[in-house]
Amino acid sequence: MDWHARYTQQANWTAQTRRYLYEKAGLSKTARVLEPGCGTGAVLADCPAGNLHGLDWDAQLLHVARRTVPRARLVCANAVSLPYANASFDACLTHYFLLWVDAARVMAEMRRVTRPGGFIFALAEPDYGARIDCPAELTEIGRLQGMALERQGADPRMGRKLAGMFTAAGLQQVACGVMGGEWSAHSQEDGWDLEWAALETDLAGSLPPERLAELRRIDAAAWQHGERILFVPTFYAIGWVPE
Repeated sequence: MDWHARYTQQANWTAQTRRYLYEKAGLSKTARVLEPGCGTGAVLADCPAGNLHGLDWDAQLLHVARRTVPRARLVCANAVSLPYANASFDACLTHYFLLWVDAARVMAEMRRVTRPGGFIFALAEPDYGARIDCPAELTEIGRLQGMALERQGADPRMGRKLAGMFTAAGLQQVACGVMGGEWSAHSQEDGWDLEWAALETDLAGSLPPERLAELRRIDAAAWQHGERILFVPTFYAIGWVPE
């Protein structure tokens, strides 16, 4: 699995929302910003702030991030215990990350290292519990993927929990929303093989190979005939650290 390609695909999905949230927060070029769980730097690369910091526990991903965002200062560490002093940053952001970690602990750490008056973004968190698949033969994919994520230790319903989590962390002016979707036959051309590579990684062992291949054929045909709807509600949230 080419994880940088996958993270870049996800970053492209949410680019418009990121721009909206950065503008809403008034993120300036002089801001000092941290991304816990920065992976290969796909999201950090287009952050408009001038002082970028990234953190990830996976040294191999950080090796790629050093090429993707050479101006960023990168640290290999665990996001549940951020190696920074209190109020070190103007903002913290995450992207498809909180579902994989102890989200309450990471939120507490992000609030600790963000200065009063600064802000915290959750730029994208999915909710597989509300996934929509059409035609109906493909609903099996969503159900099995949610179960696979749970087996990997993820929370497939993190999206719907963001607003409550931001409020419980003591953030103010919390705003939460969900991204929209659009489908056409051309959607299959935009990273379909990469999406299936991720699915096959998640579903390995959950289905016989011949059944997985059959679902892939049904999926491809549905896209080609303009019948395919795939919607995983993806939530975002922003909140300010009280002064």
